[in-house]
Order: sequence, then structure tokens, then C-alpha cells
Amino acid sequence: MDLAYDYATLRVVWWGLMGVLLIGFALTDGWDLGVAAMLPFVGRTDVERRMVINAIGPTWEGNQVWFILGGGAIFAAWPFVYAVSFSGFYLAMFVVLASLILRPVGFKYRSKKPDPAWRTRWDWALFVGGFVPSLVFGVAVGNVLQGVPFRLDGNLRAFYEGSFFGLFTPFSLLCGLLSVAMIVLHGAAFLSVRIERGPVHDRARRFGTWAAVASLVLFALGWAYVAWGGVGFRITSPIDPVGASNPLRTTSVQEAGAWLANYRAYPWMTVAPALGFLGAALALLGIRAKWEVPAFAGSALSAFGIIATVGLSMFPYILPSSVDATSSLTVWNASSSQRTLFIMVVVTVIFLPLVLAYTAWVYKVLWGRVTTEEVGRNPHFY
Repeated sequence: MDLAYDYATLRVVWWGLMGVLLIGFALTDGWDLGVAAMLPFVGRTDVERRMVINAIGPTWEGNQVWFILGGGAIFAAWPFVYAVSFSGFYLAMFVVLASLILRPVGFKYRSKKPDPAWRTRWDWALFVGGFVPSLVFGVAVGNVLQGVPFRLDGNLRAFYEGSFFGLFTPFSLLCGLLSVAMIVLHGAAFLSVRIERGPVHDRARRFGTWAAVASLVLFALGWAYVAWGGVGFRITSPIDPVGASNPLRTTSVQEAGAWLANYRAYPWMTVAPALGFLGAALALLGIRAKWEVPAFAGSALSAFGIIATVGLSMFPYILPSSVDATSSLTVWNASSSQRTLFIMVVVTVIFLPLVLAYTAWVYKVLWGRVTTEEVGRNPHFY
């Protein structure tokens, strides 16, 4: 059966869809993580903290859909990437999942007892559930940019040669801190439009100010390290976009500054890093001037630009190897079959609009500022 799209097109389509899913996760669950990471600091009384929790409590589960879709899409579209990354980052993934589990437990159990000590412990558990995943996701991206220590043998068996503590290099920690700053900025901008104006609103704006400045500085430092810090990979063999999914048919070398080659070849791609900087600057201006909607739009544009910058810099690489560059996984050598990718596109065309529609409907129904008065009189609030 002839399929509607050729193999090369489907591979690029799924590379783009993976970016859509990751950005969707960062934009929606990103503000949940950012709000949780600020909870013990922006809310000082029990009522204030309950107001913060209720700004995200009714919708955070729906936002997790993007995280689940992203993991499932990697498994189905890029099985080599799933096998190598999930086994290599096993302990890091465990830390992320353990931290994420603290969120639903904290939301459900925090207000079950009036004991202040009980509630404070759950507040800090929610902080861990917001801060740790934000940090680890950024550290993982930093490791991917530097190359992951794995190799493939002649039978395509993967061998990971790294360690958990080896993931924390100066550059990966810089990426982790950038991730935290980006997420906290998005969370602060979200709180500024979701909660009543007052002390908590003002504290969130202060956190947003510092997070916006940190995002600008850390993104610039990350860009400088990518340009002059000795990271980057380049394919040295002929590229066959419709060839078999065998990583060993491609040869690569590590080359300083290679991650910026796409911007020199395709100048339009510089829109992505420009959005990363301009979005954070717009968010900073909006937060300081109390323009809440522009601030929120700026934080979203900044997250979009930063994540898109990573994807465009690395294309066509998905998971380069730091110990054997020839084992690197790219868009052209590590995908599922053409038929699998086509079926996944059909399913996505049907169900992705439904996800977007019900998400928009939920936010339309639940939109509005959360107030301390509502928290006190509504028995359905957390």
C-alpha cells in the first residue's frame, strides 16, 4: 500500500510533533511546576498557601497529558532513543517520577488535618515536586547537548557507560538552573493572572522578576558555551533520509560550535533564540509594570523559544553519543518504520485537536482569580 507521505517527510513530521509535545508540556505543566516550586515562599499563611494551591489544583492532572503523550510518542516513533535514554537516565527518571508523585499526594492529603506542622511538611513536599523535576529536565537537556555516554555494538545492543553523578557537569547544571528559572518565571506569570491582587500577588511578581533576569543571563551563558565551549556534533557520512533505521549506517564526529551550523545555513532559525530572549524581556517588563497578560505571554514565548532553540540547534541529531559518535541517533537513522509513523500521524490528527479542545474548555470553565474569601467558604477547594 502506498502511503500518503514519504519516509523522510514522516520522520521530519514526527521530529516536529515531538517538539510540539515537549513545548506543550513546558507551557501547561510548566506553570504547575513553577507555582509548586514557589509555594512555601509566596504563601506565608495557611489561607495564602491554599489560594496558591487552588490556582493549579483543579487543572494540573489534565496538563500531565502532554508528559504522557511525549513519553508514549518517543517510545513509538523513536524506539532507539527510548531504549537508550530511558535506560541511561534510569536513576534520574526515578528521581523525577518520585518527585512528581509528591504532587498528587500533597494536593489530596495536605488539608486533611488542621495540624500546621502536617500542612507545612506537605507544602515542602509540593516544593520538591515542582523544583526537582524542573532541575532534572534541564540537566538532562544539558547532557543531551554534550552527548550521552553510550555506544552500540554490531548487533545494535546499547551499552551505557555513564553514572548518575556523572550527569551533573557544570554545563548541565547551568541548563538545569535555566530550566528552573524558565519554569519559575512561567509559574509567577501564571499566578499573577490567576490569584487576587495582594501580598501573594506581590511576592509572585518579585519571584518572577528574579526568574526573568536569571533566564536572560543563563540563556546567554548557555548560548556562549555552545558557541565556544567545545560541544557539538556533525554528520560526516552521506545523508540518506529514506534509509533503513540503523544508527550504525551514519558516521559522526564531535566538533566545537557544530550546534550553531544550522543557524548559519538557515538564518530564519534565529527566530527561536530571539524569542527566548525577547519573551523573557517582555515577561520582565510586564511583571514590573503590572501588565499581567503581556507578562504571561512573554513567559510562554520565552519557554517556546528556549526549547525550540535546543531542537533546531541539534537537528537532525536526537541523542548524540559522547563516547562513540558513530552510535549517535538522528532523525534519519533511529525512527520506527514508515507505516508506523504514518499510522501515528493519522491518530494524532484525530486526537490532538480533541486534547486541545477539552483543555481549552476546562480552562474557560475554571478561569478567574482565586481569592482568599473563596478559599474560606468553598468546601470543594483544597
